[in-house]
Amino acid sequence: MNTTTSTQHPCPTPISALIDLERYPVDQPDSARYAALVAEARTTLDAEGCAVIPQLLHTTALPIMSAEILGIRPFLHESKIHINPYFSEGDPSLPDDHAINTFAERSGGFIPRDAFDATSAIDAVYQWPPLLAFIADCLGLPEIHCYADPLAGLTINALDPGQQFAWHYDTNDFAVTILVDEASAGGLFQYSPNIRSSGDENFDGVRACQDEDLATVQTLQLRPGDLQIFRGRFSLHRVTRVAPESPPRHTAVFAYTEKPDVIGRLERTKQLFGRALPAHEEAERSRARSDELKD
Repeated sequence: MNTTTSTQHPCPTPISALIDLERYPVDQPDSARYAALVAEARTTLDAEGCAVIPQLLHTTALPIMSAEILGIRPFLHESKIHINPYFSEGDPSLPDDHAINTFAERSGGFIPRDAFDATSAIDAVYQWPPLLAFIADCLGLPEIHCYADPLAGLTINALDPGQQFAWHYDTNDFAVTILVDEASAGGLFQYSPNIRSSGDENFDGVRACQDEDLATVQTLQLRPGDLQIFRGRFSLHRVTRVAPESPPRHTAVFAYTEKPDVIGRLERTKQLFGRALPAHEEAERSRARSDELKD
């Protein structure tokens, strides 16, 4: 259950032409197929922190969404910076080779929420109430809400040839993405399941990943149309460098929260979008942390 309005979305393409509801009846919560999908997702999320619903989207939906992304790419904010996994500054009181003091390239960019047209097919899927209810059920939550952040609520992560997203954690407890355009080489999603906990940062384990010791790391070969539910707050993850000869990799990032009216952190907003809005500044002044993790 969720609080998203059921008002008809102005997208001219019906949801039934965007989501494969015959294969994935996410609008039929009382069906046996729905129950099986939820049970499988919960099992993999509990064990690995990640669940993938392969080809949730119709193949005919992908050209529509690809064209939509190309149309709003002028709003892309690109950057090339060096980050640690915590999106923080280094700590001079720690050794130079500590995980907090180890930085790697984060290149690429994001198309922000305010670039999307009201009739967006991507937005129609993002806001569709049955999908929110299904994702909440997979996560074992009573409800979820569309992220209220005016820039980060719905975004496109773009990785062009030669770009990568270095090891990092997510601020939110979970993330939902759909791959729209895949890289022909590179651009692989890699993660170390539950490498840290709320009481243990496990800096040694993080440092091993930074040193390319991938013993704890899993690699996903996501395909266009795949929906991924990921607990990135505790699982270190990255997207490997897209090959020079590859087309761009485009991922729709569906940001949801357990509580309504949540706004993102000011500094991270500036890092991702090159700007922030008054709503971010106001939220930062009243923010309270729920844990003591670095990010």
